[in-house]
Amino acid sequence: MSLLTTDRTRQFEAAALPHLDAAWNLARWLLRDDQLADDAVQEAYLRAFRFFDGLRGESARPWLLGIVRNACYDWMRQNRQLADQVEFDEMRDSEAVEGHSSTQAGDPARQWEQRAQGERINAAIDALPPVYREVIVLRELEEMRYEDIARIAGVPLGTVMSRLSRARALLRDSLRDERPAGDAGGKIHHVNV
Repeated sequence: MSLLTTDRTRQFEAAALPHLDAAWNLARWLLRDDQLADDAVQEAYLRAFRFFDGLRGESARPWLLGIVRNACYDWMRQNRQLADQVEFDEMRDSEAVEGHSSTQAGDPARQWEQRAQGERINAAIDALPPVYREVIVLRELEEMRYEDIARIAGVPLGTVMSRLSRARALLRDSLRDERPAGDAGGKIHHVNV
């Protein structure tokens, strides 16, 4: 291996590896499957490495997540019938909620309520069409700027804002419809969507 190749590899790793979790998170939400997300991220990182020399002066994160997004959409186009059949798995998908939840250890009722709310939110996000799911994931979960989301999705800034507004409205409607029976009295859950 030449010194130039080794140097390029190190530069790529320094630019791309810090964003591996964000890449997988986006792929997981778009494809709704852990293994497919692994495959898409691997394919995206191979593509990114191949075209790494084209990254000039811009942030690697939006550039890389754009490649991940494209790899996911390529898979969905090629496997259309399967993409529509992948379902939300409550046990598998709720593990992530449990792992990130820092609830009060002494209050099992509060822990159950937060877990149930997290499952409802995850299911509502999962039910969104991909174009809305991606903007919600990138903005609310990955905390990306609108401009970066526009670069990733390859759409104008106004389209990002419109999709985000529509996605939030769909989530609010879905969560309102999914409210537990005991909440029918108008108790409002504050969810940042």
